[in-house]
Amino acid sequence: MAIEYDLVILGGGTGGYVAAIRASQLGLKTAIVEKAKLGGTCLHKGCIPSKALLRSAEVFAQAKSSEQYGVVINDVAIDFMKVQERKENIVAQLYKGVKYLMAQGKIDVYEGIGRILGPSIFSPLPGTVSVEMNDGSENEMLLPANLIIATGSRPSSLQGLEIDGEYVLTSDEALELANLPKSMIIIGGGVIGVEWASMLADFDVEITILEYADRILPTEDKEISKEMERLLKRKGIHIVTNAKALPDSLKKENGIVTIDVEHKNETVSFSADKLLLSVGRKANVENIGLENTEIKIENGYIAVNEFYQTKESHIYAIGDVIGGLQLAHVASHEGIAAVEHIAGKNPSPINQSFVPKCVYSNPQAASIGLTEDEAKEQGFELKVGKFSFNAIGKALVFGETDGFVKLIANAENDDILGIHMIGPNVTEMISEAALAKVLDATPWEIGNTIHPHPTLSEAMSEAALAVNGKSIHL
Repeated sequence: MAIEYDLVILGGGTGGYVAAIRASQLGLKTAIVEKAKLGGTCLHKGCIPSKALLRSAEVFAQAKSSEQYGVVINDVAIDFMKVQERKENIVAQLYKGVKYLMAQGKIDVYEGIGRILGPSIFSPLPGTVSVEMNDGSENEMLLPANLIIATGSRPSSLQGLEIDGEYVLTSDEALELANLPKSMIIIGGGVIGVEWASMLADFDVEITILEYADRILPTEDKEISKEMERLLKRKGIHIVTNAKALPDSLKKENGIVTIDVEHKNETVSFSADKLLLSVGRKANVENIGLENTEIKIENGYIAVNEFYQTKESHIYAIGDVIGGLQLAHVASHEGIAAVEHIAGKNPSPINQSFVPKCVYSNPQAASIGLTEDEAKEQGFELKVGKFSFNAIGKALVFGETDGFVKLIANAENDDILGIHMIGPNVTEMISEAALAKVLDATPWEIGNTIHPHPTLSEAMSEAALAVNGKSIHL
C-alpha cells in the first residue's frame, strides 16, 4: 500500500533537506528519500570536508610563517591522520544536527534508492516513488501530491581518464587520502581546482594546474583571475593555461602518473604522484525514473520554469540537477522557493545576480553580479572603484595585505552591477555586497555607511567611495 504525502523529496542534500524543513514549517506532510546520508555532497564530499582541510592547511601555513608575528615555533609538522580525523568529526557533528532537524520537523526519512513511477494503480499521474530500501526490506511506495527532485551532481570526468582512486582522482577520492602525495597535477583551474591547489600547496605538496581556458577562474572578473594566478604562483604552484589534456597519453607506472598536453602548438609532458580531475560536475538524472514522465532534459539538466516546476507541473526540481549556479546556498533557496510555490505562498523568483560566489582558497575570492567585461558587453557605461588591502590597517595587523575590493557601477544611475574581492576573509565580507544588491544600494550609500575601524570591511567602504573618486585613503 502506498503511503500518502503532501510532498516527497528525492535527495537529502542541502537543497533537499532545507526544502523539507520549510515544508514542515508550512504544515506539509513531508518525506525525504536519500540513498546515502542526509546532507548530500556538500556535507559529506564537498563544502564542509574540503573547507575543514583548507583550514588545517591555512593553520599549517601560518605556523610556518609565525616568526613574522614574533612567535617562534620549532619543528612545525603535519599529522595528516589528525587532519582527516578533525574533518570527519566536523562532518559527523553536522550530520547529527541534520538528523535532529528531520526528527524535530517530523519529516520521514527513507534510506534507499527512489525511482519515479509512471501512471499506475496508485495514481493516474506520474510521480509515485518506489523506494528500494538500503536494509533489504520490501520496497516502500510513496504517493506524493507533489514531488521535488533534488538528486544533485557528481564530479565530471574526461573520456580516457578513468578514475581509479590510486593515480587518477576526483575531489571525492582526494578527500579520503590517507597520506599527502609529494606532487599532484590538477586538470582544471576553476573553483574546485584552485581550492585544492591552494590547500595542497599549503601542505607542501608540489602542484601543477593545467587549465584549458586562457586563465584560471575563467568565470570570475579578469583582475581577480590575474591576482589569484600571481599569488598562487608565489606559493610555488605551476600554472599552465591554454593547456589541452590528451587523455590517450596517460601513463601510470612505478607510482607516477604522466599526461601530455597541447600547449602553444607543442606537446608537453607532466608527471606527478597523483592526478586530480577537476572539470566540473554532472547532474544525477540517471536511474531515477525520469523516462516514466514527460520531464525534459536539456544539455544534461532537468528543465524547469522560474518556480522550479518541470513539464509535469506537480513535479519540481532544484539544485545541481537543474544546472545554473551549482552552489549549496543556491540549492537551499531554490528548495525554499519551490516549497513556497507548492504551498501557494507566491514566492519571488531567485535573481541570479543576487547570488554571491566564493572561492575558499588562500587567498580567498568572492564576487556578486557582473564582471567588468560582462557589464561592458551588455552596453553599460561604467564607473569602477578599487581599493587595495595594503592600505587597510587591519590587513597589516592580520599579516595579509595582498588583494583588493573592486566595485563596478552603472555610470548612468549609480546602480551597482558587480562587486569582486580577493584577499583575507572576503568570503565573509561578500555578504555586505549581497545585501547591497538586494537593497539596490548605491556606491554612495555603501561608502557613507560607517564601517568600524580597524576592520577589513573598510576596504568595501573605500572601494565604494573610489567609484566617484572620493576614497579617503587612496
